[in-house]
Amino acid sequence: YIEPLGFILVRVTGAVVLFWLCYALFYYEKVKKGDLLKLAVCGLFGVAINQMLFFEGLNLTTPINAAVIMVSNPILVLLFGIFLATERFSTKKGIGVALGALGAIVLITNGGQVSMNNEYFWGNIMVFINASSYAVYLVLVKPLMQKYKPITVISWVFLFGILFVIPFGWSDFQAIQWATMPSGILWRVAFVVIGTTFLAYLFNIYGLKTLNPSTVSTYIYLQPVLASIVAIMASSDSLDINKIGSSILIFLGVYLVSHKTKTVQD
Repeated sequence: YIEPLGFILVRVTGAVVLFWLCYALFYYEKVKKGDLLKLAVCGLFGVAINQMLFFEGLNLTTPINAAVIMVSNPILVLLFGIFLATERFSTKKGIGVALGALGAIVLITNGGQVSMNNEYFWGNIMVFINASSYAVYLVLVKPLMQKYKPITVISWVFLFGILFVIPFGWSDFQAIQWATMPSGILWRVAFVVIGTTFLAYLFNIYGLKTLNPSTVSTYIYLQPVLASIVAIMASSDSLDINKIGSSILIFLGVYLVSHKTKTVQD
């Protein structure tokens, strides 16, 4: 019903409208001109490159490949943060990221295989660039959170993001046949716009207000756990030792990354 780039433009447009309604009506604050370029860069990495390459890459690779490659995101966030001196490496944090990645990979690949055949090469590359792009976004947007409200930052990020998406998605967007689209598909589109775009980015940016980028990114490991829980509740999957063990590794990894060690003073 909708081509990938057209779908990206739909979800970004919907999110822009929702963010700017909230921003203009309830949380408006001025942004310094010197920060507009920073917000534009965040829009490029956090919205345009991130979303377009993921959907295009997913078309050229397998869902399991894409899910496993996305597990690299917290590792990349930690590496970029250390490189840009916005994160401090600790053994506990490194172990936490590694345990979470291991648990997520085991859970994702249960009953399936990761394929690195040449036919999936470009799809895998696109998904990896997507993961890297989102990692760069998380690191770059954090300093802006110290100056502005979360809704201010994310509203401007998406406004610049849509400017980068329009040239690539406009033709696919124009080809959408809204009048003949089944109501079930329209509800799914609405869910993606409101649930997995507007609310997901909103909660994410509020988390970044108080947490480090590496901590926020680590929660991506919970996605396969939540997907498994929903599948089990819907009776489309069953609980086994692999899922239990993987979930324990993931929760332990997230705990190690997010838990702050208290220092004892004499």
